[in-house]
Amino acid sequence: MINETMIQYFEWYLPDDGKHWQHLAEDADHLKELGISKVWMPPAFKGTGSNDVGYGIYDLYDLGEFHQKGTVRTKYGTKEDYQAAINALKERGIMPIADIVLNHKSGGDDKERFQVIRVNPDNRQEKISEPYEIEGWTHFHFPGRQDTYSDFHWHWYHFTGLDYDALHHETGIYMILGDNKGWAKNESIDLEKGNYDYLMFDDIDFKHPEVAAHLKEWAHWFLETVAIGGFRLDAVKHIDREFMAGFIRYIRQHIRPDLYVFGEYWKDSNYDMTDYLNDIELQYDLIDVMLHMNFYEAGQKGRDFDLRTIFDDSLMASNPQFAVTFVENHDSQKGQALESTVAEWFKPLAYGLILLRQEGLPCIFYGDYYGVKGDFAQAAFQEVLDQLCYIRKHHVYGEQVDYFDHGNCIGWTCLGNNEHPAGVAVVLSNSEAGWKEMSMGSLNSGKVFIDYLGNCSEEVVIGQDGWASFPVQGGSLSAWIDKESLLF
Repeated sequence: MINETMIQYFEWYLPDDGKHWQHLAEDADHLKELGISKVWMPPAFKGTGSNDVGYGIYDLYDLGEFHQKGTVRTKYGTKEDYQAAINALKERGIMPIADIVLNHKSGGDDKERFQVIRVNPDNRQEKISEPYEIEGWTHFHFPGRQDTYSDFHWHWYHFTGLDYDALHHETGIYMILGDNKGWAKNESIDLEKGNYDYLMFDDIDFKHPEVAAHLKEWAHWFLETVAIGGFRLDAVKHIDREFMAGFIRYIRQHIRPDLYVFGEYWKDSNYDMTDYLNDIELQYDLIDVMLHMNFYEAGQKGRDFDLRTIFDDSLMASNPQFAVTFVENHDSQKGQALESTVAEWFKPLAYGLILLRQEGLPCIFYGDYYGVKGDFAQAAFQEVLDQLCYIRKHHVYGEQVDYFDHGNCIGWTCLGNNEHPAGVAVVLSNSEAGWKEMSMGSLNSGKVFIDYLGNCSEEVVIGQDGWASFPVQGGSLSAWIDKESLLF
């Protein structure tokens, strides 16, 4: 059994050329060799235009097939390209994961009039107006698709709120009024801003029975149309958790029993994350935001950060079997609303902390692997990520022993197992050069270990008792493996 590794195969600033699905299909062999087992693909659904990254969702039934919003293809390509990329991954035993955006819709086809109350953006429980009538772009009838696959049309009563009043040409946060309207129940939603049901655009009302039935129908269509293996759920912090738990349960009971799912709950709070996991009955994984924020802080503080606390309050520590660990993603990269970009000097260390350990499912960010161009450019770390993935694929197995006994220099060993007997000794420092006394077990006595990452040039001979002193350069990472175990 090979360790699992996921890659987020997109970043925010990819070119709007319709070639991304083709690039992914062409890259499938390389990803397989790298040891990638899951690929998180960007949203494939028609958005507000060809330059939409995929989160300004317009039509869930248009995968780049119909002329809508000024384009047939999406930013990433056509429906045929999407299916070809999925097939290329599956043929190589890699699971394709679809990014599912259910929280909202954008780019309505026509305006409708309805009653609202304006609320305080910083406390959505506080009403700052009396009921009054506005116009909103809430009628979605998808003229380019002409009811192909589904004749469901969206109206104002399928939404809980919106942020633009077209009648008075004003922006704000407007809660839609009507029978059984209002935000999701407080106990089912994140309580930031009083009640964080509303995020952006036209916010979908999951309480409405027509919405719930329609989304189940869509799930049947989507999973029967494309051979996707998993879902990444966008913005679950803003979606009624009872609905989402029931929705995933329904899919597994009636459509795809083995569907893999992980959700984006962006919250730097272990309490809130574990509370959410319990509320959804541990049905799917979550991205480990707390660990990412620890990496961000460590990169900012340098030697003043205590590395012994690097996993504190993270899902990797408290619920590792439900943690998708990451260093960077499209939300945290430069120029984005949740920008918390990890310092470049610390990125190799951060990736070592997720790829060279056995807890969680590590996810590599496309922008870190291939780099980012343009105004928010960032460096590519392909060389070191290739090395870390090689070590993860061949050496990160067996008993894991931590040596977290110094605030600036920590290490751990993986002692190997029957299938992968060659283990690894990892050391990292956020200050000056140092070393870590660690044991690789008596079975490795007398063996010569080298730093596969090439940061330390010397060789280390394991003592007769299995112990050795493993060095590390300042502000660096070293991964020591048996010299004779190298696969040439």
